Amino acid sequence: MPNRPPPALSPLDPSSTEPFYRQIHERFRGAIASGVLKPGDRIPSARALMTELGLARGTVEAAYALLGAEGYIQARGQAGTIVTPGLKPRMPVALPERAPRSGSAAAGFRPDSILPFQLGLPALDAFPRKIWARLGARCVRAMQPADMAHPPVQGLPALRAEIAAYLQVSRGIACSASQVFVTSGYRQTMELIAHALLKEGDRVWLEDPGYPPTRELLGQRGITPVPVPVDGEGLQVAQGLKLAPRARAAVVTPAHQSPLCVSLSLPRRQALLDWAARAKAWIVEDDYDGEYRYVSRPLPALKSLDREGRVLYAGTFSKVLFPGIRLAYLVVPPSQVARFEQVSEVFAGGSPALTQAIVTGFITEGHFARHIQRMRKLYAQRREAATAGLERVLGAHLSIDAPPGGMHLVLRLKARRSDRRLAARLREEGLSAEALSDWAMDGPVAPALLLGFTNIETEAVAEKLGARILRLL
Repeated sequence: MPNRPPPALSPLDPSSTEPFYRQIHERFRGAIASGVLKPGDRIPSARALMTELGLARGTVEAAYALLGAEGYIQARGQAGTIVTPGLKPRMPVALPERAPRSGSAAAGFRPDSILPFQLGLPALDAFPRKIWARLGARCVRAMQPADMAHPPVQGLPALRAEIAAYLQVSRGIACSASQVFVTSGYRQTMELIAHALLKEGDRVWLEDPGYPPTRELLGQRGITPVPVPVDGEGLQVAQGLKLAPRARAAVVTPAHQSPLCVSLSLPRRQALLDWAARAKAWIVEDDYDGEYRYVSRPLPALKSLDREGRVLYAGTFSKVLFPGIRLAYLVVPPSQVARFEQVSEVFAGGSPALTQAIVTGFITEGHFARHIQRMRKLYAQRREAATAGLERVLGAHLSIDAPPGGMHLVLRLKARRSDRRLAARLREEGLSAEALSDWAMDGPVAPALLLGFTNIETEAVAEKLGARILRLL
């Protein structure tokens, strides 16, 4: 049996949308197909490769299991694992390389990873999994044949009613269950709005800097984004009126502006509502983490001030529960219910009824409200710990904005450094980071990093991670 040392794997890409086990699988398969690894060659043990790559053993074993199932490798017990003897692999068909995505898309906004400082990721270690499992088991046992058919495309009636009741108490939004549409996430929410209310060539105000997928989604629909600058009071409505007074809509994050986390002031809220009423325009209120405010009670939703029926309220369970749930919701004005019912029948597929039933039980039994209260307290502690730990190590190189709400920090670089380059280096080192420059549309912004703090458990952890950042600086 050949016993030459195995070839070194090329570095894995932590920013890739491909999970690590898939990357390992592709590298070994490519080495076998190209002849770098020959039939009978020994490959590293899962334990050795785990140590070399700094990954969990289960990740490496998943890659090896896939290679074994496809016939590329064989386990020989004490003799180790080898490339299958007699294998005559065919070279894979060369596919055209995809051009690297530029700007915001390069970092990815739906990662399947769990990395330090990852944005939009709740404290998964604090999620009540036992309660969730109990509710899930109960829902499965209660399942009837009718529950196994296609789910209602607007959402389960029971869940829509629970969402409407929750919003009335927590966000001051008076709405009926018929106004609530359950979606599979923010992107589907925006797609429904675009199909129902917008058309190609329309102009839409977007916050600048702002959430990049919004402008990408609208651009794909032929809708023109109009970047409106943001300051300490949120969207500058006066600038929007100068740039596009007859815009068809505005997409805003009033509670905690994404990404600067400032709140839209009351005068600006009133000015925005006045413009929408006069221009017969729509306001999309993206309240992605409005529950999490640490210096006072959460601010009322912009929708609660709407008297003319111009505001559509978009919420999500991804930031409150966990991203894998793929559930969000949209509250539309009463005058638009029929239109959205018609559009959803055409374009919506309906979210899994079992997941919706579990969420309904989670809300009905009071677990949802208690979970939010616990997370609000926990995030306040982790926000303080992350800020203190990072400042202790990095204070000479950057300043930290610890906003009154939200789920991330803004680290402003003091020297003339590229935030894009630094964010890319952090991702190469297994840390998650977003460059503020990638969120800007019209002109440069002061370089800064956006780092999530919700999964930074202690100040000591923040210091250790800060030391890793310092080495890259």
